[in-house]
Amino acid sequence: MSSIIQLLPDHVANQIAAGEVVQRPASVVKELVENAVDAGATMIQLIVKDAGKTLIQVIDNGKGMSDADAKLCFERHATSKIRQAEDLFSLHTKGFRGEALASIAAIAHVELKTRQEHEELGTHLIIEGSKFVSQDVAVLPKGTSFLVKNLFFNIPARRNFLKSDTVEFRHIVDDFERVALAHPNIHFILMHNGSEMFNLPSSNTRQRIVNVFGGKTNEKLVPISESTEIVEIQGFVGKPEFSKKSRNEQFFFVNNRFIKSPYLHHAIMAAFEGLLKDGNQPSYFLFLDVPPHSIDINIHPTKTEIKFDDEQAMYAILRSAVKHSLGQFNVAPILDFERDSALDIPYDYKDKESETPLIQVDTNFNPFAEEKPSKSFSSSSGGSYSFGGSYKKQESSASWESLYVGLSSAADEVDVNEIQFESEEVTGSLFEESTTEISSNKTYQIQKKYIVSPIKSGLLLIHQERAHQRVLYEQFFVNITVQEAASQQLLFPLELHFTPSEMMILKELKESLEKTGFVFSAMTTEIAMMTGLPVNLSDKEVQALLEELINNFNESIPDSGFSQTDKIAQTMCKNLAVKTGNYLSEKEQEGIVNSLFACKEPNVSPFNKPTFVTIGMEDLDKLFAL
Repeated sequence: MSSIIQLLPDHVANQIAAGEVVQRPASVVKELVENAVDAGATMIQLIVKDAGKTLIQVIDNGKGMSDADAKLCFERHATSKIRQAEDLFSLHTKGFRGEALASIAAIAHVELKTRQEHEELGTHLIIEGSKFVSQDVAVLPKGTSFLVKNLFFNIPARRNFLKSDTVEFRHIVDDFERVALAHPNIHFILMHNGSEMFNLPSSNTRQRIVNVFGGKTNEKLVPISESTEIVEIQGFVGKPEFSKKSRNEQFFFVNNRFIKSPYLHHAIMAAFEGLLKDGNQPSYFLFLDVPPHSIDINIHPTKTEIKFDDEQAMYAILRSAVKHSLGQFNVAPILDFERDSALDIPYDYKDKESETPLIQVDTNFNPFAEEKPSKSFSSSSGGSYSFGGSYKKQESSASWESLYVGLSSAADEVDVNEIQFESEEVTGSLFEESTTEISSNKTYQIQKKYIVSPIKSGLLLIHQERAHQRVLYEQFFVNITVQEAASQQLLFPLELHFTPSEMMILKELKESLEKTGFVFSAMTTEIAMMTGLPVNLSDKEVQALLEELINNFNESIPDSGFSQTDKIAQTMCKNLAVKTGNYLSEKEQEGIVNSLFACKEPNVSPFNKPTFVTIGMEDLDKLFAL
């Protein structure tokens, strides 16, 4: 029987490896930018077109590569980072697997330009789908430039799998921010379709956070510093009052490498226990420095998972460090309240004996006397004040009978028969009888949560919040797609602050939001100015509403216009609907009931939960065993 097992060609093996290493354009950005950091660059420029589908270029001023290294770097498992297996536990670089460049070259057109500092000429190399096209000598600046074009050109299925430009660019920004935060000493620039999105000069950690997430971030930060034998912790956490529903500002860095750790995240949440609103997430930017031999990074190609030797100790140290900083900077409530010195008892009073206070009684006082005797009270200054004459009770000059003198004679002169009274018809109701009739379908509110409405077949039990969500959802959906909603104009413009990445999403949603009633007067990289809001939306609710909307789009950005409209309508109806626990008048109850059954889909809320339940007479009879 002939052998059927054979070795795969290198270009096939590279394409298979690329499926795990290069999942989307953001994966290419991460690998190339991290290589630039490992090369010792002080300035890194990232240029992207069409969210990386057309072009990704990373330019750095690092060490550069020789002619031989330029060609060898595209071979599988070729790396300058490690030499032997023991080096995996003493890593000081971002990369070490030697798979990234080979995988990228297998599924894209790659152009490499590089020159070392002491060399006069550099190398210009072109590879297309793992095939070397050319390698020439060229005059180049110091450093390296990687240019990746037509990603997944030879894997159409993977290219079709990519999401919209908005989604893919958001992932690129996420990876760019992670590397930029880990290395504040490097100058980073990000360009997208010819526009500069980020320009982050070399600075300290706090300034880098502010440059990435906006100027308003500075006042939110609480510094953390803790040093132990196991780990050294530096960084910042956000104040509890600035917590958000999203997790976009949560970063762990271990030895300057971004990681994801639900276990350590739980330690942060434990430190913030009792300080956050329900559902809110704290912001944190924490840098953990641990001995390289105490961690294992070689778990997944993305290198975002990590294993610690002693996770329990890490948990306890991190939790106590965060808790200590929150208390130290008066963010968390403490029991050592500041004492008001004015309330302290003077020391010269400590030996004095207590005395019974003297009670003075005026034996001559008679509340029923017609004339009160004058009283004199001595003041502390020695003077006296006399009260009496001016407060003397005035004697009545005439009896009460004098008020009615002459009335009897005037009444005798009037003929009772000549007096005209209003007819009985006028004393009836001022409204039409039809409007004052009690409606047979009167509604009732139960526990400020449900509305009960009697119907012919029994009872209708309506969930007031879900019903109002359905009503508002269909209103907003119609406003966005068919007819624009009315807007309430503001007397003074409303200024809202967002991070640059949040503003990118807000600008894309601007057109749809304006149809619901928002009026934007100006939008910069960090500020949105508004002069009009949807009806029934107060200016205090706008920031929370837009932050939740941005968060929803961050987690699952819809591709189609219909999905985008649906997501906006869902978020707005959820925030603006009447909540459980709110009292509703009879008119408000009837308004919700009537509006609900005028909807196209009254049975379920926009989140596919039932809005009402019908209880028939048979069910009621069964309850009473009739």
